[in-house]
Amino acid sequence: RKAAQTGRIGDGKIFVSNIEEVVRIRTGETGIDAI
Repeated sequence: RKAAQTGRIGDGKIFVSNIEEVVRIRTGETGIDAI
């Protein structure tokens, strides 16, 4: 947060959510292999 926060309007929001599945489009890899 310290690195991203300026204290001014426009700092924005960061959304954190669970990821259920990952697919690497180029290779077709899925799951942990795609990360």
